[in-house]
Amino acid sequence: MRWNTPLSEEHAELLLSRLAVEPGSTVLDLGCGWGELLLRAVAGGGPDTQGVGVDSDQELLRRGETLAAERGLGDRVRFVCEPAGDWTNAAASVICVGASQAWGDVVDALEPLYRLTLPGGRLLFGDGCWEQPPTEAAAAIFTTVPPLSTLVERAQAVGWRVLSLTTADQREWDDFESTWRAGREEWVLANPSHPGAADERRLLEERLAEYLDVYRGVLGFAYLVLARQG
Repeated sequence: MRWNTPLSEEHAELLLSRLAVEPGSTVLDLGCGWGELLLRAVAGGGPDTQGVGVDSDQELLRRGETLAAERGLGDRVRFVCEPAGDWTNAAASVICVGASQAWGDVVDALEPLYRLTLPGGRLLFGDGCWEQPPTEAAAAIFTTVPPLSTLVERAQAVGWRVLSLTTADQREWDDFESTWRAGREEWVLANPSHPGAADERRLLEERLAEYLDVYRGVLGFAYLVLARQG
């Protein structure tokens, strides 16, 4: 997977351009995973830009360190194994995509992220939202997801200025779900007699059915570029 979110290359380029990383500044990615967006933001900020990625998954951080070294960014980007919700050092450019659970839920994350963004800085925030009224089945799975309008209203109430609002389109969602399954499907095909193959096959079938029958076209994913006023 390129990144653990429904996001195309073109959409990512747009979001990073609107994040507008200043040369020589620090980019902070909270819940960074393997830090693909972080690495691109740092590279786009010029040779003096630094980056910090924070996540509690050591395996994903090791992958990020490998990618940073391969791209010549190993001395400019450091990865910290720590819960994102415990981080206290603010930065000029902050990324938080799909990690709001570190502060409780989607809307709860917006206030602590405000404090973690320096005055005049920007936040690229991405998380789930309802673009259509959810069915009972969908709401039971995604219990903390707000309507898109609620997410925007909460951001404004905290003090953020909304510079950009986009959502993942259906092709991005389909690609994300397919990519999530791809490696597992290949493993099942290559190992049909493995003791774990039947359980993995059942999991994949359940995930696909859930996507198609419960939340495809209903669950959205919003990307907001927010500015903290100086």
